[in-house]
Amino acid sequence: MNKRTFLLLAPLFLSACDNHPATTSAATAAQNQQSSPELQNMLHQVKQNLVFVEGGDFLMGDFGREYGPEKLRYDVNKDSKPLHKVTLSSYSISRFKTTNQEYQLYLKLNNLSLRKVDNELTQERRDSLNQLPNTPAHVDWYEAEQYCAWLGEVSGLPFALPTEAQWEYAARSRGQFFIVGTNSGVLEMDSIHRGINISGSSDREEFAQQMGLKGGIMVAMPVDRYPPNPLGLYDMAGNGYEWMQDWYDPDYYQHSPAVNPRGPEKPIYKRLVDIDDTEPQYTKVLRGAGFSGPFEGLTIVRSNQSPGTKIIDDKTVRCVVNSPNPVKP
Repeated sequence: MNKRTFLLLAPLFLSACDNHPATTSAATAAQNQQSSPELQNMLHQVKQNLVFVEGGDFLMGDFGREYGPEKLRYDVNKDSKPLHKVTLSSYSISRFKTTNQEYQLYLKLNNLSLRKVDNELTQERRDSLNQLPNTPAHVDWYEAEQYCAWLGEVSGLPFALPTEAQWEYAARSRGQFFIVGTNSGVLEMDSIHRGINISGSSDREEFAQQMGLKGGIMVAMPVDRYPPNPLGLYDMAGNGYEWMQDWYDPDYYQHSPAVNPRGPEKPIYKRLVDIDDTEPQYTKVLRGAGFSGPFEGLTIVRSNQSPGTKIIDDKTVRCVVNSPNPVKP
């Protein structure tokens, strides 16, 4: 189990927080935060929970037809094709999704607050997602990117959002032909509603009842509830989509660089994403799945959403350190 020793956070005031902190403000705040015992304890835990990923070559994309046992495509969408060779440099990635405890300490130290929404029922569900310290934080892309950048400022390490190549390589335990990022490489279920190595809808509903949370099957589970993949990473098959650094391009695999691909250099693809959108929005890549269950969380599936989306209840963040050497706690 994941042992976290730093203090539980005091409750934060919920207030509107649509403005994202400027990079210069984050840098200044970081300099003033170095003496905080809470921060130093958190950084020790964050570093301790990094998994070193030795770089190498792998075949990225839908490998089902060539290497799956059924010799069939796993993904009906074309954006996970063609299968193509990618070479990655070594890096480290967080063992867990960023937790409420970690993210809310970041907010506290930077005089920021959790968002508040106008809809009472939505806010009630959001409060439940924010309540438990060991469940994933829920953020838009800008918040995710700024959190990883802040970790870099206060630690002196090159923290960043993962590229989708880094994420897939790690989810597949250094590029092995695992279709889901679980301990066994497959989804194990007792029934369609109850999981063994992932959560099913009944598992989440029961957890919500036990913890007194609103949201039912839409709640998030603790980040260490189910076993990790062989590389040691938890929740690579669900419990929240994870934001990637990359802008989304449905045709990117047809022309992506072979070495350390980072996505398009500029926004390229637009679509209507939120219900109240009046115009199409550029989108960022998401990987993983919002909720665990049958047919969810395939390692090769690409999702996308507007970086500033208001729909964050199923989206979270996991940071990487872009260094060729392991990080010492």
